[in-house]
Amino acid sequence: MPEPQSEIQHFTKNWQQQLAEAFNNIEDLCRYLHLSPDDLPVSDIAAENFPLRVPLSFAACMEKGNPHDPLLRQVLPIKEELFAYPGFSNDPVGDLAAATQVGVLHKYHGRVLFINTGSCAINCRYCFRRNFPYADLQLSKQKEDAAIQAIQDDPSISEVILSGGDPLLLSDSRLTRLIRQLDGIKHLKRIRIHSRLPIVLPARITDEFINTLTQSPKQIIIIVHCNHANEISDRVIAACASLKNSGITLFNQSVLLRGVNDNAEVLGELSEQLFSHGITPYYLHLLDKATGTGHFEVSEAEALALMHQVQAALPGYLVPKLVKEQAGATSKQTIL
Repeated sequence: MPEPQSEIQHFTKNWQQQLAEAFNNIEDLCRYLHLSPDDLPVSDIAAENFPLRVPLSFAACMEKGNPHDPLLRQVLPIKEELFAYPGFSNDPVGDLAAATQVGVLHKYHGRVLFINTGSCAINCRYCFRRNFPYADLQLSKQKEDAAIQAIQDDPSISEVILSGGDPLLLSDSRLTRLIRQLDGIKHLKRIRIHSRLPIVLPARITDEFINTLTQSPKQIIIIVHCNHANEISDRVIAACASLKNSGITLFNQSVLLRGVNDNAEVLGELSEQLFSHGITPYYLHLLDKATGTGHFEVSEAEALALMHQVQAALPGYLVPKLVKEQAGATSKQTIL
């Protein structure tokens, strides 16, 4: 377990160094949390199938000694990942069918999605792309140039979504180059960035990154991904404040997860905390049925009952849209 002094030293390092020091095995993470792997339903096979990766900045938000911590449940490889659940698959939302020749996903009218990298700062066990063939579809520099040309040639496209993996794992110089290329496309109105890093590795929000965003003439939207109010540390608050104070629009999307946030009070507190720090609660997703994630599923009926409780407790602007993604649909399916 890192001593307090070593934690202080860790958080003085840049984001790349912090990422390099992320937990990558069950024993080290459990030792830090004052837990024994012998008392948990952990699985080395699950960790081999989908490696454990947890930055200290996220682990530090967990309650030490609590084997049921909702943040720990999101990242700990367990035996239930090996169970077969009916209806679960390696491509639950139809990404592969939406892939174009130039390596982007074009599911919805007016929007295209760039898979810029297959890597993430944290490996969330419920990830819908945990089985995704990134080697085949992530954008190389050559494919990226071809994709940008394709957008240039299609005036119906008004928004580009940078996704992954996590696009903020790209270097500032690579992101700057990409955004500058997109800036040159006149019919493009918005650049949207989907990232978990402001929540799990807030050191990634550097002055250089913010400068790149503020210099763009396009409207910049960042969709962060936070599932539980305990994820919102002082470092996260500072990082999001830097973005918000620079004129960046911030929304949040969550996934409804059994054992994490399947509780109306927990969901309400998440919305309150997000909004108090300038982040609009926007989407609450039903679980995408990816192989290895079935133990997280909350049924649609349960989700509706929860959201009716949330609606009764919060003003409308704090209630996220309950949605699900359906392969082949022309948009996300709004449930409530």
